[in-house]
Amino acid sequence: MRPTVKDVAKLAGVSPKTVSNVINGVVFVRPETRARVESALVELDYVPNMSARGLRNGRSGMIALALPDLLRPYSAEIVHLVVELAHERGWGVQIEQTAAEPKREFELLSKARAYLVDGLILNPVNLDDSAVMTAGPLPPLVLIGDVDQDVVSQVAIDNVAAARDLTKHLLAQGCRRIAAVGTPEIPRGSSGAGVLGGSAEAPGTAASRLRTAGYHQALEEAGVPIDPSLEISLDRWRPEGAATVVGKYLAEHELPDAFFCFTDTLASGALSALWSAGIDVPKQTLVAGFDNILDSQFMIPPLTTIAFDRREFVAAALDLLAERMADTGAPPRRVMIPHRVVERASTAR
Repeated sequence: MRPTVKDVAKLAGVSPKTVSNVINGVVFVRPETRARVESALVELDYVPNMSARGLRNGRSGMIALALPDLLRPYSAEIVHLVVELAHERGWGVQIEQTAAEPKREFELLSKARAYLVDGLILNPVNLDDSAVMTAGPLPPLVLIGDVDQDVVSQVAIDNVAAARDLTKHLLAQGCRRIAAVGTPEIPRGSSGAGVLGGSAEAPGTAASRLRTAGYHQALEEAGVPIDPSLEISLDRWRPEGAATVVGKYLAEHELPDAFFCFTDTLASGALSALWSAGIDVPKQTLVAGFDNILDSQFMIPPLTTIAFDRREFVAAALDLLAERMADTGAPPRRVMIPHRVVERASTAR
Protein backbone atom coordinates (compact mmCIF):
# COMPACT_ATOMS: atom_id res chain seq x y z
CA MET A 1 0.00 0.00 0.00
CA ARG A 2 1.15 3.51 -0.79
CA PRO A 3 2.04 5.36 2.46
CA THR A 4 -0.27 8.24 3.39
CA VAL A 5 0.16 11.51 5.24
CA LYS A 6 -1.39 9.79 8.27
CA ASP A 7 1.29 7.09 8.15
CA VAL A 8 4.04 9.76 8.07
CA ALA A 9 2.37 11.68 10.92
CA LYS A 10 2.18 8.54 13.11
CA LEU A 11 5.85 7.68 12.55
CA ALA A 12 7.00 11.27 13.21
CA GLY A 13 4.71 11.73 16.22
CA VAL A 14 2.97 14.78 14.79
CA SER A 15 -0.41 15.66 13.34
CA PRO A 16 -1.26 15.10 9.65
CA LYS A 17 -1.61 18.89 9.36
CA THR A 18 2.02 19.34 10.41
CA VAL A 19 3.12 16.84 7.79
CA SER A 20 1.17 18.78 5.14
CA ASN A 21 2.77 22.02 6.30
CA VAL A 22 6.24 20.51 5.88
CA ILE A 23 5.44 19.11 2.44
CA ASN A 24 3.79 22.30 1.16
CA GLY A 25 6.31 24.70 2.67
CA VAL A 26 3.62 27.34 3.19
CA VAL A 27 3.52 27.48 7.02
CA PHE A 28 6.56 27.76 9.31
CA VAL A 29 7.45 24.51 11.12
CA ARG A 30 10.07 24.35 13.88
CA PRO A 31 13.37 22.91 12.57
CA GLU A 32 13.38 19.95 14.99
CA THR A 33 9.80 19.03 14.02
CA ARG A 34 10.56 19.46 10.33
CA ALA A 35 13.58 17.14 10.72
CA ARG A 36 11.41 14.39 12.27
CA VAL A 37 8.82 14.69 9.51
CA GLU A 38 11.44 14.68 6.75
CA SER A 39 13.08 11.60 8.28
CA ALA A 40 9.69 9.82 8.32
CA LEU A 41 9.06 10.83 4.70
CA VAL A 42 12.35 9.26 3.67
CA GLU A 43 11.87 6.12 5.78
CA LEU A 44 8.41 5.45 4.32
CA ASP A 45 9.46 6.51 0.82
CA TYR A 46 6.44 8.82 0.76
CA VAL A 47 5.54 10.31 -2.63
CA PRO A 48 2.84 13.04 -2.67
CA ASN A 49 -0.20 12.31 -4.78
CA MET A 50 -0.13 15.56 -6.72
CA SER A 51 -3.35 14.95 -8.63
CA ALA A 52 -5.29 14.15 -5.47
CA ARG A 53 -3.78 17.13 -3.70
CA GLY A 54 -4.77 19.40 -6.57
CA LEU A 55 -8.36 18.19 -6.46
CA ARG A 56 -8.45 18.69 -2.70
CA ASN A 57 -6.93 22.14 -2.29
CA GLY A 58 -6.83 23.66 -5.78
CA ARG A 59 -3.02 23.59 -5.81
CA SER A 60 -0.85 22.35 -8.66
CA GLY A 61 2.43 22.18 -6.72
CA MET A 62 3.98 24.41 -9.41
CA ILE A 63 5.08 28.01 -9.33
CA ALA A 64 6.31 30.11 -12.24
CA LEU A 65 9.40 32.31 -12.50
CA ALA A 66 9.44 34.89 -15.28
CA LEU A 67 12.59 36.87 -16.12
CA PRO A 68 13.07 39.36 -18.96
CA ASP A 69 16.19 37.82 -20.51
CA LEU A 70 17.35 34.27 -19.77
CA LEU A 71 20.60 34.79 -21.70
CA ARG A 72 22.08 36.92 -18.93
CA PRO A 73 24.40 35.21 -16.41
CA TYR A 74 22.51 37.01 -13.63
CA SER A 75 19.28 35.33 -14.77
CA ALA A 76 20.93 31.91 -14.78
CA GLU A 77 22.02 32.38 -11.16
CA ILE A 78 18.51 33.44 -10.11
CA VAL A 79 16.92 30.50 -11.93
CA HIS A 80 19.36 28.06 -10.29
CA LEU A 81 18.56 29.32 -6.80
CA VAL A 82 14.80 29.51 -7.31
CA VAL A 83 14.69 25.90 -8.55
CA GLU A 84 16.95 24.70 -5.73
CA LEU A 85 15.11 26.48 -2.90
CA ALA A 86 11.64 25.80 -4.32
CA HIS A 87 12.51 22.10 -4.50
CA GLU A 88 13.19 22.17 -0.76
CA ARG A 89 9.57 23.29 -0.30
CA GLY A 90 8.24 20.57 -2.58
CA TRP A 91 7.43 22.99 -5.41
CA GLY A 92 8.17 22.57 -9.09
CA VAL A 93 9.16 25.62 -11.10
CA GLN A 94 8.06 26.66 -14.57
CA ILE A 95 10.63 29.01 -16.16
CA GLU A 96 9.45 31.72 -18.55
CA GLN A 97 11.03 34.60 -20.46
CA THR A 98 8.99 37.79 -20.84
CA ALA A 99 11.41 39.78 -23.04
CA ALA A 100 9.97 42.75 -21.09
CA GLU A 101 6.72 42.39 -23.07
CA PRO A 102 3.46 43.16 -21.19
CA LYS A 103 1.59 40.60 -23.33
CA ARG A 104 3.75 37.76 -22.01
CA GLU A 105 3.34 39.02 -18.45
CA PHE A 106 -0.45 39.06 -18.93
CA GLU A 107 -0.42 35.45 -20.20
CA LEU A 108 1.49 34.33 -17.12
CA LEU A 109 -0.90 36.14 -14.79
CA SER A 110 -3.78 34.40 -16.58
CA LYS A 111 -2.15 31.01 -16.00
CA ALA A 112 -1.90 31.76 -12.29
CA ARG A 113 -5.54 32.85 -12.17
CA ALA A 114 -6.54 29.59 -13.86
CA TYR A 115 -4.61 27.65 -11.18
CA LEU A 116 -2.19 26.18 -13.71
CA VAL A 117 0.49 27.50 -11.34
CA ASP A 118 0.03 28.32 -7.67
CA GLY A 119 1.97 31.57 -7.75
CA LEU A 120 4.29 33.70 -9.82
CA ILE A 121 7.61 35.46 -9.31
CA LEU A 122 7.95 38.21 -11.89
CA ASN A 123 10.78 40.60 -12.79
CA PRO A 124 9.33 43.54 -14.74
CA VAL A 125 11.89 46.02 -16.04
CA ASN A 126 9.46 48.93 -16.23
CA LEU A 127 6.30 49.31 -14.17
CA ASP A 128 4.59 51.85 -16.46
CA ASP A 129 3.85 49.28 -19.17
CA SER A 130 3.82 46.14 -17.00
CA ALA A 131 0.71 43.93 -16.99
CA VAL A 132 0.91 43.99 -13.18
CA MET A 133 -0.65 47.46 -13.21
CA THR A 134 -3.39 46.75 -15.78
CA ALA A 135 -4.39 43.08 -15.46
CA GLY A 136 -7.05 43.50 -12.80
CA PRO A 137 -7.24 41.23 -9.71
CA LEU A 138 -3.87 39.59 -9.18
CA PRO A 139 -3.09 35.96 -8.30
CA PRO A 140 -0.40 35.14 -5.69
CA LEU A 141 2.44 37.26 -7.06
CA VAL A 142 5.84 38.55 -5.92
CA LEU A 143 8.03 40.99 -7.82
CA ILE A 144 11.81 40.88 -7.79
CA GLY A 145 13.99 43.67 -9.10
CA ASP A 146 13.97 47.38 -9.39
CA VAL A 147 10.49 48.77 -10.08
CA ASP A 148 9.18 51.10 -7.35
CA GLN A 149 5.62 50.19 -6.34
CA ASP A 150 3.48 49.33 -3.30
CA VAL A 151 0.79 47.16 -4.93
CA VAL A 152 2.52 43.76 -4.78
CA SER A 153 4.99 42.15 -2.37
CA GLN A 154 8.54 42.66 -3.59
CA VAL A 155 12.19 41.80 -2.93
CA ALA A 156 14.79 44.34 -4.04
CA ILE A 157 18.04 46.07 -3.20
CA ASP A 158 18.46 49.82 -2.79
CA ASN A 159 19.69 50.62 -6.30
CA VAL A 160 20.14 54.33 -5.60
CA ALA A 161 22.29 53.73 -2.51
CA ALA A 162 24.27 50.96 -4.21
CA ALA A 163 25.08 53.10 -7.26
CA ARG A 164 25.98 56.00 -4.99
CA ASP A 165 28.35 53.77 -2.98
CA LEU A 166 30.03 52.42 -6.12
CA THR A 167 30.48 55.93 -7.54
CA LYS A 168 31.92 57.10 -4.20
CA HIS A 169 34.42 54.25 -4.40
CA LEU A 170 35.57 55.48 -7.82
CA LEU A 171 35.76 59.06 -6.54
CA ALA A 172 37.90 57.82 -3.63
CA GLN A 173 40.36 56.40 -6.19
CA GLY A 174 40.87 59.95 -7.49
CA CYS A 175 38.47 59.69 -10.45
CA ARG A 176 36.51 62.77 -11.48
CA ARG A 177 35.44 62.03 -15.04
CA ILE A 178 33.39 58.88 -14.44
CA ALA A 179 31.47 57.51 -17.42
CA ALA A 180 28.23 55.66 -16.64
CA VAL A 181 27.28 52.81 -19.01
CA GLY A 182 23.57 51.97 -19.00
CA THR A 183 21.97 55.35 -18.33
CA PRO A 184 18.42 56.00 -19.61
CA GLU A 185 18.02 56.88 -23.27
CA ILE A 186 17.35 60.56 -23.92
CA PRO A 187 14.38 61.27 -26.22
CA ARG A 188 14.95 62.65 -29.69
CA GLY A 189 15.33 66.41 -29.76
CA SER A 190 16.92 66.75 -26.31
CA SER A 191 20.56 67.48 -25.72
CA GLY A 192 22.48 64.30 -25.00
CA ALA A 193 25.70 64.05 -26.90
CA GLY A 194 26.83 61.20 -24.69
CA VAL A 195 23.92 58.92 -25.62
CA LEU A 196 24.88 56.09 -27.94
CA GLY A 197 23.12 53.06 -29.30
CA GLY A 198 19.80 53.56 -27.52
CA SER A 199 16.21 53.44 -28.61
CA ALA A 200 15.59 57.15 -29.03
CA GLU A 201 12.14 57.26 -27.49
CA ALA A 202 12.54 54.86 -24.56
CA PRO A 203 12.90 56.42 -21.09
CA GLY A 204 15.07 53.55 -19.83
CA THR A 205 14.40 50.75 -17.39
CA ALA A 206 13.72 51.20 -13.69
CA ALA A 207 17.24 49.96 -12.95
CA SER A 208 18.84 52.46 -15.33
CA ARG A 209 16.92 55.37 -13.80
CA LEU A 210 17.62 54.39 -10.19
CA ARG A 211 21.32 53.67 -10.75
CA THR A 212 21.73 56.92 -12.65
CA ALA A 213 20.12 58.74 -9.71
CA GLY A 214 22.63 57.20 -7.29
CA TYR A 215 25.52 58.04 -9.63
CA HIS A 216 24.33 61.66 -9.81
CA GLN A 217 23.93 61.87 -6.02
CA ALA A 218 27.52 60.79 -5.40
CA LEU A 219 28.87 63.30 -7.93
CA GLU A 220 26.82 66.14 -6.44
CA GLU A 221 27.91 65.26 -2.88
CA ALA A 222 31.54 65.35 -4.04
CA GLY A 223 31.07 68.68 -5.84
CA VAL A 224 31.76 67.09 -9.24
CA PRO A 225 29.64 68.58 -12.05
CA ILE A 226 27.29 66.17 -13.84
CA ASP A 227 28.46 65.88 -17.44
CA PRO A 228 25.86 64.42 -19.88
CA SER A 229 28.67 63.58 -22.31
CA LEU A 230 29.83 60.92 -19.82
CA GLU A 231 26.45 59.11 -19.80
CA ILE A 232 26.33 56.21 -22.25
CA SER A 233 23.04 54.43 -22.94
CA LEU A 234 22.13 51.30 -24.88
CA ASP A 235 18.82 49.56 -25.46
CA ARG A 236 19.85 45.98 -24.53
CA TRP A 237 22.05 45.29 -21.55
CA ARG A 238 24.24 42.66 -23.17
CA PRO A 239 28.04 42.51 -23.52
CA GLU A 240 28.04 42.92 -27.29
CA GLY A 241 25.96 46.09 -26.97
CA ALA A 242 28.29 47.53 -24.33
CA ALA A 243 31.36 46.67 -26.41
CA THR A 244 29.85 48.49 -29.40
CA VAL A 245 28.80 51.68 -27.61
CA VAL A 246 31.97 51.93 -25.49
CA GLY A 247 34.11 51.34 -28.59
CA LYS A 248 32.27 54.13 -30.39
CA TYR A 249 32.57 56.37 -27.34
CA LEU A 250 36.35 55.86 -27.18
CA ALA A 251 36.66 56.86 -30.84
CA GLU A 252 34.79 60.12 -30.27
CA HIS A 253 35.67 61.23 -26.72
CA GLU A 254 38.57 61.69 -24.37
CA LEU A 255 39.22 58.64 -22.21
CA PRO A 256 37.34 58.96 -18.87
CA ASP A 257 39.00 58.27 -15.52
CA ALA A 258 36.61 55.36 -14.95
CA PHE A 259 33.64 53.47 -16.36
CA PHE A 260 30.79 52.60 -13.99
CA CYS A 261 28.83 49.89 -15.83
CA PHE A 262 25.31 49.27 -14.53
CA THR A 263 25.73 45.48 -14.71
CA ASP A 264 28.71 43.13 -14.72
CA THR A 265 27.58 41.95 -18.16
CA LEU A 266 27.95 45.50 -19.47
CA ALA A 267 31.33 45.73 -17.74
CA SER A 268 32.54 42.62 -19.61
CA GLY A 269 31.65 44.33 -22.90
CA ALA A 270 33.34 47.55 -21.80
CA LEU A 271 36.52 45.65 -20.85
CA SER A 272 36.53 44.03 -24.29
CA ALA A 273 36.23 47.41 -26.03
CA LEU A 274 39.01 48.88 -23.90
CA TRP A 275 41.28 45.90 -24.60
CA SER A 276 40.59 46.22 -28.34
CA ALA A 277 41.57 49.90 -28.15
CA GLY A 278 44.84 49.03 -26.40
CA ILE A 279 43.79 50.71 -23.13
CA ASP A 280 45.15 49.19 -19.92
CA VAL A 281 42.73 48.63 -17.02
CA PRO A 282 43.36 49.78 -14.32
CA LYS A 283 46.51 51.74 -15.29
CA GLN A 284 44.79 54.10 -17.73
CA THR A 285 41.17 53.87 -16.64
CA LEU A 286 39.12 52.00 -14.03
CA VAL A 287 36.09 49.77 -14.62
CA ALA A 288 33.37 48.72 -12.17
CA GLY A 289 30.17 46.71 -12.52
CA PHE A 290 27.02 45.82 -10.60
CA ASP A 291 25.56 42.43 -9.45
CA ASN A 292 28.70 40.37 -8.65
CA ILE A 293 27.85 37.55 -11.06
CA LEU A 294 30.02 34.45 -10.71
CA ASP A 295 32.11 35.41 -13.75
CA SER A 296 33.04 38.84 -12.38
CA GLN A 297 35.94 37.54 -10.28
CA PHE A 298 37.40 35.79 -13.36
CA MET A 299 37.32 38.77 -15.73
CA ILE A 300 40.63 40.34 -16.71
CA PRO A 301 41.26 42.18 -14.51
CA PRO A 302 38.90 40.86 -11.80
CA LEU A 303 35.93 43.22 -11.58
CA THR A 304 34.99 45.57 -8.76
CA THR A 305 31.22 45.38 -8.36
CA ILE A 306 28.14 45.68 -6.15
CA ALA A 307 27.29 42.42 -4.39
CA PHE A 308 24.27 41.19 -2.46
CA ASP A 309 23.36 37.79 -1.05
CA ARG A 310 21.57 36.11 -3.96
CA ARG A 311 20.41 33.15 -1.84
CA GLU A 312 18.88 35.50 0.74
CA PHE A 313 17.23 37.42 -2.11
CA VAL A 314 15.59 34.31 -3.58
CA ALA A 315 14.64 32.85 -0.19
CA ALA A 316 12.87 36.09 0.69
CA ALA A 317 10.96 36.00 -2.61
CA LEU A 318 9.79 32.43 -1.94
CA ASP A 319 8.80 33.33 1.63
CA LEU A 320 6.70 36.23 0.35
CA LEU A 321 5.13 34.02 -2.31
CA ALA A 322 4.21 31.42 0.32
CA GLU A 323 2.53 34.19 2.32
CA ARG A 324 0.53 35.30 -0.71
CA MET A 325 -0.46 31.72 -1.55
CA ALA A 326 -1.69 31.19 2.01
CA ASP A 327 -3.54 34.53 2.18
CA THR A 328 -4.08 36.50 -1.03
CA GLY A 329 -5.66 39.31 0.99
CA ALA A 330 -2.58 39.96 3.13
CA PRO A 331 -1.07 43.46 2.73
CA PRO A 332 1.95 43.61 0.41
CA ARG A 333 5.42 43.66 1.95
CA ARG A 334 8.77 44.83 0.60
CA VAL A 335 12.00 43.14 1.67
CA MET A 336 15.24 45.02 1.04
CA ILE A 337 18.44 42.97 0.76
CA PRO A 338 21.71 44.67 1.91
CA HIS A 339 24.45 45.39 -0.62
CA ARG A 340 28.20 45.99 -0.45
CA VAL A 341 31.03 47.12 -2.71
CA VAL A 342 33.42 44.28 -3.58
CA GLU A 343 36.78 45.84 -4.48
CA ARG A 344 38.91 43.98 -7.03
CA ALA A 345 41.81 44.75 -9.35
CA SER A 346 39.75 46.60 -12.00
CA THR A 347 39.65 49.69 -9.74
CA ALA A 348 43.00 49.34 -7.97
CA ARG A 349 45.31 52.29 -8.54
